[in-house]
Amino acid sequence: MNERIETLISAAKAHNEETNTGRRRFIGQSALLASLAVAGGLPLSGLANVSQMSSGGSDLGILNTALGLEHEGIAAYQIAAESGLLRAQVLAVGVLFQGHHKGHRDELARLIQLAGGRPVEPKSQSDYARAINASTLKSQEDILRLAVKLERGAANAYIGSIAALHDLKLAQLFARLGADEATHWTVLNNAIGEAIPRQALIFG
Repeated sequence: MNERIETLISAAKAHNEETNTGRRRFIGQSALLASLAVAGGLPLSGLANVSQMSSGGSDLGILNTALGLEHEGIAAYQIAAESGLLRAQVLAVGVLFQGHHKGHRDELARLIQLAGGRPVEPKSQSDYARAINASTLKSQEDILRLAVKLERGAANAYIGSIAALHDLKLAQLFARLGADEATHWTVLNNAIGEAIPRQALIFG
């Protein structure tokens, strides 16, 4: 396993010890780690060294790990949407957030393909359902609390991976992705009535 991907995985694990939702299994497999993208995507023209990212390169491996994260986020929101447990207003926000995940997915996949790599494919919906213990979700609050954990874990994973990236434009992209995940976490955390953390440096 690529050393820098292992660094990303280790950082993500360290930030998610409280999460018992199956995310550790995805992180441990390195391909699947759960998002507010700019609607039009991110410009590829500014990438500094994308031509140097071989299929075995560390930056490319980290991009594919991030893509696995977005696949998981999309699946989690789909499971929530189909649960029948969400009120209309909450469902609308969930669908919006899922759209952000899809924007992230598309941008990451495009970068991987541009570098000559092969984007990791999503697993089946049933695999994701087992990973997040979907059968235990019995209420809207259950779903929201799960989403809070997934979004916080995703923000920490993106932030934790920045130092492992060689390309500064990719590091900027990951900072933006992490900020998106943090925005989702903030909205969801407020929805379940949790207090804003009092300490500084909330993420990472």
